[in-house]
Amino acid sequence: MALVVDTEHLTKYYGSSRGIIDVDLDVETGEVYGFLGPNGAGKTTTIRILLDLIRPTSGAATVLGLDARRESVAVRRRVGYLPGEYALYPRLTGAETLRYYANLRGGVDWSYVEALAARLDFDLGRRAADLSTGNKRKLGLIQAFMHRPELIILDEPTSGLDPLVQREFYAMVDEARSAGQTIFLSSHILPEAQRVCSRVGFVREGRLVAVEDVASLSKRAVHHVEIEFAGPAPRDEFAVLPGVGSLTTTDHRLTFTVRGALDTVVKAAARHEVIALTSHEPDLEDLFLAYYDEGAGGGADKSPGEGPWRRDPARIRDDPDPREGSADAS
Repeated sequence: MALVVDTEHLTKYYGSSRGIIDVDLDVETGEVYGFLGPNGAGKTTTIRILLDLIRPTSGAATVLGLDARRESVAVRRRVGYLPGEYALYPRLTGAETLRYYANLRGGVDWSYVEALAARLDFDLGRRAADLSTGNKRKLGLIQAFMHRPELIILDEPTSGLDPLVQREFYAMVDEARSAGQTIFLSSHILPEAQRVCSRVGFVREGRLVAVEDVASLSKRAVHHVEIEFAGPAPRDEFAVLPGVGSLTTTDHRLTFTVRGALDTVVKAAARHEVIALTSHEPDLEDLFLAYYDEGAGGGADKSPGEGPWRRDPARIRDDPDPREGSADAS
C-alpha cells in the first residue's frame, strides 16, 4: 500500500535540547494513524517538520510522495491541518476566516462548509475574538476538513470540545476514512485513539518506541477479574496460573489481573461453584502501560508517579522556539 507519510531518521534538536530523534514513520493510504505520547514527547515537532514549518536537523520526510521540504507548497495544497494552537484574526467572523482560507485554495464547496458548521454546532457569524476555546477548535476542524484533502493532520483535535461535539468529530473521521482520506492524529488522550485509529505509534521522549495495530494490542491486554465463589476462594490454584498477577483474597472472593487470554482462568473457575464472575475489559491506556511494564522500547519508568504518560516539567516543550515556524498553515 502506498505511503502517505514516510520519514527516515527524522531528527530535530533545538540547540542542545532534544526535539525528536530518529523517527521513522510510515502512514498508509486510507488509514487513521494515531501519533500518541505525553505532552512534550515530540508530536508537534514532527508535524511541523512534515509541513515544513520548521526544518529538521537531519533525516528526510516525504508527504503524499513529495519531499516535505523542497515541495512543501505542493504538499500543503493537498493537506488539511489543525494545529495545536490555532491562531485567528480576531476581527474576522468564522465565515470570513473560512472564506479567506478557501480563496487561498482556489475555492471550496461552501455548502459543505455550512454542513460541517451545522454538525459541529458552530455559529459562522461570530467573530474570532468572541469565540471560546472549544469554538475555536470547531472552526479549526471545519478549516481542516472543508476542502476534502487527501491527508488530514490533526494536532490534539478534541481539546476543549464537549462530549457531543467529540462524538460528531469521530463520525467525521469515520466518514473521511470511508472516502479514502488519510488521517494523522496526534493525541495524548488514549481512549480517543482507541475509538478512531486503526494503527498507533507511541512516541516517548522524542523517540518512536512502538507501532501497533489497535486490534492486535488486545494480545497485550491486562484484564481485571473478580470471582465470587460459593465456598472458600481457591487462592493457591489461581496464583500459579500463567498471566495471573496482583492476586488478593477477601472471604469467598478473588480479585486479580490476567495478561492475555482468559481461557485458563475460566477453566479453573469452572471446577468450582461460582456465584459471580466479572471481567473489566482493558482500554488503550491499560495496554500502553502494560507495554511499558514489559520494558519495551527502552524500559519502563519505575519510580512511583513517574509513568510514561505523566508530564515531566523538566522535559522540553514540543516547540520551544516559536520563531522557527508558525502554527497556522491552511
